[in-house]
Amino acid sequence: MITIHHLGVSQSERIIWLFEELDLPYTLVRYDRDPETRLAPAAYKALHPMGTAPVVTDDALLLSESAAIIEYVIAKYAGGRLALTPQDPNFAAYLYWFHFANGSMLPAQLVDLTYLLCGSPPQDGTMRGFRARSTLAWQQVEKRLGEAPYFAGEQFSAADIMMMFSLSTVRLFVPVDLAPFPNIRSYLQRIGERPAYRRAMAKGDPDMPLQLS
Repeated sequence: MITIHHLGVSQSERIIWLFEELDLPYTLVRYDRDPETRLAPAAYKALHPMGTAPVVTDDALLLSESAAIIEYVIAKYAGGRLALTPQDPNFAAYLYWFHFANGSMLPAQLVDLTYLLCGSPPQDGTMRGFRARSTLAWQQVEKRLGEAPYFAGEQFSAADIMMMFSLSTVRLFVPVDLAPFPNIRSYLQRIGERPAYRRAMAKGDPDMPLQLS
């Protein structure tokens, strides 16, 4: 059985949600962040050289990286459920948004977080360009969710599990006014109504306020 090592308020929420959606058995081990640094505790850092979440163990295997874990679980234990195949007309959209989550969206938000922590605006054109990527990312997401109810089209998929973290939990660290994004707001409400999402968040971070509006 897979053990999910969940660091509180982190990307490992995706993996708990994945298992709840697939109704697969798992063991959950929770780790609280250091109260002063808000970083992973030593016990979590010892799991993997990068010391970042998520991390899962499957017998002797230890695996990190959200996308890798999700692909591994879907291929090995879920018979391909929540993934699209090359025969599906929305396969390319599925792949794009599955990887957009950590390839473009989250890095742009981390730039925003850096400026918040530093307390200073960007001083040159290059830095302003990096910050503009965050706005472009949100605009692109809004456009996509105006075209389809889910990132891969009409059906919920692992692309939604990958994307939801940036649209919700990351806003605890990097606030975003969602007033200009009605499609995103509607999407958050749709996801928030999913029983598996509610179960996952209650198990992983029961005290964390859900960012669904």
